Amino acid sequence: MSQSLTQLYVHIVFSTKHREHFITPEIQPELFNYMGGILNNIECTPIQIGGITDHVHILCSLSKKITTIKLLEELKRSTSKWVKTKGEAYSKFYWQDGYGAFSVGYTQIQDVIQYVKKQKEHHLKITFQDEYRSFLNKYQIPYDKRYIWD
Repeated sequence: MSQSLTQLYVHIVFSTKHREHFITPEIQPELFNYMGGILNNIECTPIQIGGITDHVHILCSLSKKITTIKLLEELKRSTSKWVKTKGEAYSKFYWQDGYGAFSVGYTQIQDVIQYVKKQKEHHLKITFQDEYRSFLNKYQIPYDKRYIWD
């Protein structure tokens, strides 16, 4: 019997709409846990989830049963609804329309885990916009500056 075997890891990055600071310390741990549950439900094992008040980083395996865009649609839709249940202060919460998804080799996993864990310290030195552009440049992804932010 033939098998379909995969081992795909992806580092996903996306921000809140207009990089609003909605991911407060009050909801951050619960949000990241909620994200992990969604990922597990769609068979994309979460490895590390982190971020700061205006964006998230997710390192997870990518299931052979789902496309990257479907993963992001489910994750953003579900978490956006959930965040809005956390009170009036979150009623205007939205994620940005876009995202970045970057392949990660098995030997890079520990480095990415540490990178995601140290987001708070990292962003004392660099903005989200500069960080994101550095990913695009590192992976040689062409982009149009006019449409990169929403």
